[in-house]
Amino acid sequence: MLISLVVPCFNEEEILERFHVRATDEMSRLEHDFQLVYVDDGSADRTLPILEELAAADPRIRYLSFSRNFGKEAAMLAGLQHADGDAVVIMDADLQHPPELVGRMLEEHSHGYDQVIARRNRKGDRVTRTLGARAYYSLINRLVDVELVDGVGDFRLLSRRTVDAVLELTEYNRFSKGLFAWVGFRTTTFGYENAVREKGSSAWTIGKLLNYGLDGLLSFNNKPLRAALYLGMVLMSVAFAYAAWIVGVALVKGVDTPGYVTLIVVVTALAGVQMVIVGVVGEYVGRIYYEVKRRPHFLVKASNTGVPSQQRSRQFVRR
Repeated sequence: MLISLVVPCFNEEEILERFHVRATDEMSRLEHDFQLVYVDDGSADRTLPILEELAAADPRIRYLSFSRNFGKEAAMLAGLQHADGDAVVIMDADLQHPPELVGRMLEEHSHGYDQVIARRNRKGDRVTRTLGARAYYSLINRLVDVELVDGVGDFRLLSRRTVDAVLELTEYNRFSKGLFAWVGFRTTTFGYENAVREKGSSAWTIGKLLNYGLDGLLSFNNKPLRAALYLGMVLMSVAFAYAAWIVGVALVKGVDTPGYVTLIVVVTALAGVQMVIVGVVGEYVGRIYYEVKRRPHFLVKASNTGVPSQQRSRQFVRR
């Protein structure tokens, strides 16, 4: 059985060689045929030269380098497209996804599971981040059409048929956690101790995390649009009730001096609600805009592997 490790990389020069040694040692111990598919997501450091050196020394290594930074979602997609394994493991190069867990994944896979997911605990995370993540998952699972689990990320093993199913999902705005949950198949999860990043710093800023969370919210449901409709109906009902109350008071007590503060508060509140609704609609329209343009998810500037036929006309490859 051939095992493919898909490894997105972004500015990983400090840790990449160490990761490669640990990953190859672990895979050699497991006595399976394997390949490593590295995807350089437009790194600005020496990540690409290191990959070229590693590939020159080991024929089991494939690498692609993007023309710029397209994001981790695009890097995972590229890796899956170029992975030939009967089973594919997606993992990060920063060693927060320990290669030593691949053996356990393969053991679970041998029991018939199509997805084997490693779920990290949040030991070592900041309290604010832990509480924020729990609140986010609690909220999003009430809204989206798939189940997302706190601590479950991209570190997982996928069977060949699961990989093929994910590659059939060609949308431009990709939220892989949701896509993996959407395709389904037989799935199991096991926990592991949260590993600290050994070198460098995470590229996930608060802003990027918020945008990623918003992508997850909007990619798998239209409930925010429905909520905007319900909110509009509620506000309209309140407005009619308030108007009826004003008319009733005027008939009983006569016309009183209108409240300036009340008027300003109501107008400001309604304007804010309208802007929120327009923003929600705009997010969905923006996603439609990107889907309609059908731009490629990424462009490749350097590679030591072939390009899938459906992508060849869209990429610029230097070999």
